[in-house]
Amino acid sequence: MSESVSVRCPVCRREHLYAAPSYPCECGTPVCPPLDRHGAPTAVAHQVWEETWVAVECAVCGRKAEWPRPELGCACGTVLRIPVTGGTCPETEPDVDASAPPRRAFQPITIRTARDAVTVAALYLRWLGYQDIRRADQRPPSGIGLAARGLLAQVDPTVRPASLRDVECLWLTAMTESAHCVYFSLAGYTTEARARADALGVPLFVLDLTGTPQPVNGLADELGG
Repeated sequence: MSESVSVRCPVCRREHLYAAPSYPCECGTPVCPPLDRHGAPTAVAHQVWEETWVAVECAVCGRKAEWPRPELGCACGTVLRIPVTGGTCPETEPDVDASAPPRRAFQPITIRTARDAVTVAALYLRWLGYQDIRRADQRPPSGIGLAARGLLAQVDPTVRPASLRDVECLWLTAMTESAHCVYFSLAGYTTEARARADALGVPLFVLDLTGTPQPVNGLADELGG
């Protein structure tokens, strides 16, 4: 566990004890954003995708990756953004030799909000080896679009199963960008959507509430390895 810091909500003045979550580096080492013990949290009025990520360097292998910026939900309804410092998280400092172990199993994050679903999908894509995950240039008809080099992903955090049209729209957009595509849905897929995805070669995943993407078709099984 990372070191806990005391956080005071600037709106209701409640005190919270907060510890930043850790995430698995490609080398298997847990890393976490280093918290600024002297900084003050800020209330988040509007979520901006680019501002919800922070660069953290792994102390073992030296890789720098973008991870979710620490945030805390106060009981008064305010979302608090926790300040971070540069450098690496203390818990990542190696006490053994710095040889990188094989990639570990994906570490899930409990899904409570739509943003959590998008975060899980982005982390899973990075775990698969895709870097520079970002918001897609074109907004899909439903859900959130993510992009990486050579890949376009759609994350649907709604309670409506993804439809045939949803799958076709993703595939067509990916075709125009000469990219592969993958679909993540919280509520699953219609029978027609699954059949169309198999025909078009679109991997389908369901995001369960534990935060683990579950493959729905054989293409997703192959992608997850």
